[in-house]
Amino acid sequence: MIYRFIIISDEVDGFMREIQIDADAKFLELHKLILESCGYEDNQLTSFTICENGWEKGQEITLEEMDTDADEDSYIMAETELSEFLEDEKQHMLYTFDPLADRVFFIELSEIKTGKSLKEGKITRSIGEPPAQQLDFDEMFARNPIVEDSSIMDDDDLFGEEVDSSEIDMEGFDISDEF
Repeated sequence: MIYRFIIISDEVDGFMREIQIDADAKFLELHKLILESCGYEDNQLTSFTICENGWEKGQEITLEEMDTDADEDSYIMAETELSEFLEDEKQHMLYTFDPLADRVFFIELSEIKTGKSLKEGKITRSIGEPPAQQLDFDEMFARNPIVEDSSIMDDDDLFGEEVDSSEIDMEGFDISDEF
């Protein structure tokens, strides 16, 4: 079987990638094709998240083994076949390409071609420029500076004039162990 995926971004209008890959390929191969299609470096701890009921997050498939709760199954890209989690057309996934900023691509399994196979996955369509692989936090802070001058926002600005603790009525603030 061949899977045809459509990949879009909510950050960049007009960005779209189409990838065709064999259903028995590993998630790692799809990961590498996505990076290649966007010109991204392979230097992030990316992951796929299988979605249920639209875009509700489900099982995560990670690039590297993560220490997780022993009660939870963990899946890594190099060992997990696409067909283990993907079986229906219009099924959705998220691909986290910038984990520090939690930025994702939206992926839809748009078509399943039965009776055919591919030796290697391929990028079949590439439209538009991808978003930057990582956000430039220095640039973000330059546009939206954090207030560091304490004279601008002191306690009096936040709460009005200085509060005298002897003027606070503590009645009604008794804490007991009874409910």
